[in-house]
Amino acid sequence: MAPLIGISAYVEQARWGVWDREVTLLPQVYVTAVHAAGGRAVVVPPFPEAAEEVVAALDGLILAGGSDLDPALYGAEPDPRTTGVRPVRDAGEVALLRAVIDADLPTLGICRGMQLMSACAGGQLVQHLESEDHRARPGVYVRHPVTMVPGTRLAGILGETSEVPSYHHQGVADPGALTVSAYAHDGGIEGVEEPAARFRLGVLWHPEQGTDPRLFHALLAAATRA
Repeated sequence: MAPLIGISAYVEQARWGVWDREVTLLPQVYVTAVHAAGGRAVVVPPFPEAAEEVVAALDGLILAGGSDLDPALYGAEPDPRTTGVRPVRDAGEVALLRAVIDADLPTLGICRGMQLMSACAGGQLVQHLESEDHRARPGVYVRHPVTMVPGTRLAGILGETSEVPSYHHQGVADPGALTVSAYAHDGGIEGVEEPAARFRLGVLWHPEQGTDPRLFHALLAAATRA
């Protein structure tokens, strides 16, 4: 049986046909990446009260990218350039993350997902990155090299270096209790993980936008039922 991989979803205002309504939204590339790796994707809306029940039904979870986190999650005042926070999504994903930690469910955090993992581990975010290496212009992913930390799970999956697609203006200043597993050439933290977990790691880039499926295969391998 193919592993069931939950993917945390956005809640946004969207237009289609004659409608203009609030919707549960997820870019199709996440679903495609999971299915291409051999899993079956389940879209997970942000309902905190359902987190434990949802996690119990899954074999793995992806915390997807998206808007900025509320700085209150990591005890900071908002920078003027922190915009578009989504309190409903924050609450739903914090509950999901707590549930997957309790269940030791294989989890991959992507961009915002890595930031959330770090904030919930007692870390701090950089609320704005000036470098165009992270996001050149709206809607355009930037490719840049990252270097993995030897001996980490991420290094075991991707090797010493990799070129990755990025789109973010926030980063991780301090990963809290998590271990740093990758850096950008400017010294910015690009990967974090929990060595004691079955599989729990985060990357600041967007692997679903690239052509390298190894992170998804690694998640699926960890999530495969015995």
